[in-house]
Amino acid sequence: MLVADVVGYSRLVGVDDEGTVARVKALRKTLIDPKIAEHRGRIVKNTGDGALVEFASAVDAARCAVEIQRDMSGQNADLPPDGKIEFRIGIHIGDIISDENDIFGDGVNIAVRLEGIAPAGGVCISDDAHKQVRGKVDFACEDMGPQTLKNIAEPVHVWRMRFGSDETSALSTNTSAGPADVLVLPDRPSIAVLPFQNMSGDAEQEYFADGIVEDIITALSRFKSLFVIARNSSFTYKGKAVDIKRVGRELGVRYVLEGSVRKAAGRVRITGQLIDAATGAHLWAERFDGSLEDIFGLQDQVTASVVGAVAPKLEEAEIERTHRKPTEMLDAYDYYLRGLAMVSRYSKTTNKKAFEFFVNAIELDPVYASAYAMATRCISLRAQNGWLTNPEREISEGLRLARRAVELGRDDPLVLAVGGYVIAFLGHDLDSGATYIARSLSLNANSALTWLYSGATHILLGEHELGIEHVLRAQRLSPLDPTQPQFMASISLGHFCLGRFEEASQWAGNAVREQPNLLAPLLILAASAGQMGRLEEAQKLVPQILALSPSYRLSRIKERVPFRRPQDFALFAEGLRLAGLPK
Repeated sequence: MLVADVVGYSRLVGVDDEGTVARVKALRKTLIDPKIAEHRGRIVKNTGDGALVEFASAVDAARCAVEIQRDMSGQNADLPPDGKIEFRIGIHIGDIISDENDIFGDGVNIAVRLEGIAPAGGVCISDDAHKQVRGKVDFACEDMGPQTLKNIAEPVHVWRMRFGSDETSALSTNTSAGPADVLVLPDRPSIAVLPFQNMSGDAEQEYFADGIVEDIITALSRFKSLFVIARNSSFTYKGKAVDIKRVGRELGVRYVLEGSVRKAAGRVRITGQLIDAATGAHLWAERFDGSLEDIFGLQDQVTASVVGAVAPKLEEAEIERTHRKPTEMLDAYDYYLRGLAMVSRYSKTTNKKAFEFFVNAIELDPVYASAYAMATRCISLRAQNGWLTNPEREISEGLRLARRAVELGRDDPLVLAVGGYVIAFLGHDLDSGATYIARSLSLNANSALTWLYSGATHILLGEHELGIEHVLRAQRLSPLDPTQPQFMASISLGHFCLGRFEEASQWAGNAVREQPNLLAPLLILAASAGQMGRLEEAQKLVPQILALSPSYRLSRIKERVPFRRPQDFALFAEGLRLAGLPK
């Protein structure tokens, strides 16, 4: 299968719609269709800006792709940047399903994703296709290694065709290295973890330093939203003085994590720092001290702490980067990041805007599992804070989005965690939700959000101590998380259900002080005061509750909070009744 697509087609149409459409049609008639026919290809279907083509031979597909790109390069040579029409092409060999005049299946999906990571004017092929063309074509292929492709369960080994020194403008923007040294950046946060320096002078500590790095690479690789360079590539820099900017170019990553290990008198100190490879700016730095008596325990602690800090920091850096992009250049991933920046700001306005961004991402990419997950998270937050204007319709839509998310992201930990929690909370299906969240933890045990949702769900199930333990673990993984008030609210609910009203009140009070617009801790604070007989204190909180959620009533608590155990519901409802919440 060969998939081709015009780079920046929407932008070109926006500048000159009739001219762009006419030029693409002319290219098909004079260049693309004749080349496909010449190499015995069958055009399965044309889209507005691309095509799906079936070949009997991978060699034919590769030769056809290279000849099209070479001819296009010649046609674009004398044109200004905004006048060029460039293609990305992906090629894969795999199983397909034929249906009348169409083909589909994993083979087609992989070809589409390969096209998506190809550079402008370039061609990416899978390892299966490369094995068929190796030694049979007059151009070289560069090994890009295993690539995690969106909505493809397993990493795909990818090669990029090289067929001329003027390959693409995207590969020749660096003046300090030749085109062969520069890799196209992936469409998501990309990171390389370099070997940590052994500063102790003890060669035997090399295994510990290398083990730290291997663990961090493995843990980061579990985040489907990250593009992580494999250990074998990172370790080519071991023992060398490195220029971070050059590392970024050579490995094709935006961020680099480096560090050091120093041993002295039975103690070990480990430092780590995250660097923006393009600018050299330091985004995060931390040090960890521990005893060599439990060196592997320390290794686990460092790995969890580094991953818990680095993954959110990468997300923050990516969000900041999108803010510098003009709005007309937005694509699905940028819409997703803009929504992510707003989703937890605890206001109706930002929640609405975040939801719109996620919907925009879904419209551009209807199989974008993470966008579905975050859209349903917006609706879940509305429900938690009493912002639903049409509860029946919005909850139904939230559950539809959640189920679609987990269907598309069966192996995406974040998607499973968010979708599972929404199914548990909005759908009152605690068992199914807990199953999805457990699956998420099995895939990635370093996500603070997953541990939060796991804890919250266990508390609703009546497993309060376990739930509190899981939320505390979430706090440890992300101690500076802007959503900490949600962590505190879940812990306070766990203590409340255990009859520890004073502890519940303390945790809820801290959450309210940090975020006064969050409804859940206000409810727990009022219920705790009611249960402790501090009725005047409890009654003063009711106006604040009703100001945030005017429709909140005792009679509707079961609709709002899906407790598994009747005694948990009774305890909560009685506390709020004593506080004076209307029936």
